[in-house]
Amino acid sequence: MFGLSEVALLLIVLIVLLGVRKLPGLVRSAGQATRIFKSESRALRTQDAPPAKGPVVGGTVLPREERN
Repeated sequence: MFGLSEVALLLIVLIVLLGVRKLPGLVRSAGQATRIFKSESRALRTQDAPPAKGPVVGGTVLPREERN
């Protein structure tokens, strides 16, 4: 699809158009969006996963008599 030279050219054009002053804010917001996406996808995976069998159920440790 895109080669390395095309991606580099796009980045250079973005830096020139947006200005160097706005670049840290853009990178920061992209990082926050990535973190939010990862946490939401992790939450969906754990929500769809079957309940864990063992001493830990729902984030709490069961007493010994309730294990099994």
